[in-house]
Amino acid sequence: MTSPGSSPDSSPGSSPDSSPDALTTDAPVDAPAGADAPAHVKAVTPATDGAGPLLQRDYRAIIEGTPLTPQELIRKVLADFPSLSPGGLASFSFHEGEAPPLTLNSHLNILILAAGRCDVRIVHVDELSFTMRTLEGHPEAGRITMGAYWDASARLVFHIRSRARTADALHLLGYQVFGKALQKSVWFAFIERLAETCGGWIHGGIHEDTEEVADTMSDEAHMDTATFSPAKVAEAAALLRGEGN
Repeated sequence: MTSPGSSPDSSPGSSPDSSPDALTTDAPVDAPAGADAPAHVKAVTPATDGAGPLLQRDYRAIIEGTPLTPQELIRKVLADFPSLSPGGLASFSFHEGEAPPLTLNSHLNILILAAGRCDVRIVHVDELSFTMRTLEGHPEAGRITMGAYWDASARLVFHIRSRARTADALHLLGYQVFGKALQKSVWFAFIERLAETCGGWIHGGIHEDTEEVADTMSDEAHMDTATFSPAKVAEAAALLRGEGN
């Protein structure tokens, strides 16, 4: 739930951004503090510590009818994340004492239907994306990046990619029973609300892909990298449009 620096993550054209403008944190992983501890003292839970297969999930949508640029869209998500909560399925809130917008090392408190309360930490922010990592007590272990870019037809795309496992064997069972459908519903509703609040609409529906992938260095505890690079996707799209070198 679920960038810079070079990373071997993923599919062609979607490696994490190595831009020096991107913000990351190299702070050491905290010692375990317990699932009920305040978010700022909880340790991250890397995908390598989870149970079951490592799943890479993608949710993409073309948003039309909005004047926002990719950079403005990401700034809006960082500022308004809680308002995009998908109703009774899951709710998001800023951590006590932290004010919007979300920035590097901010926390989000999450209340998930049937899973309870958990937290994530913002570990990377750049102008086109930001990345969150799960903390102790979250039903998953891994990372999620949200990004925006112009596609090859110069259309605005909002893209979510997570790389995560369930936190343990019990959560793996829950995911297989109802968690997979719940997670899809949460992110579909989130993207739909985002398009609406931007004054636009989704063109062609929301596209979802899930695949089992192998661990990379970026899935380990010490790596605060994105799961994909919108900057690189946008660069490739610009070349297809005949722009750039």
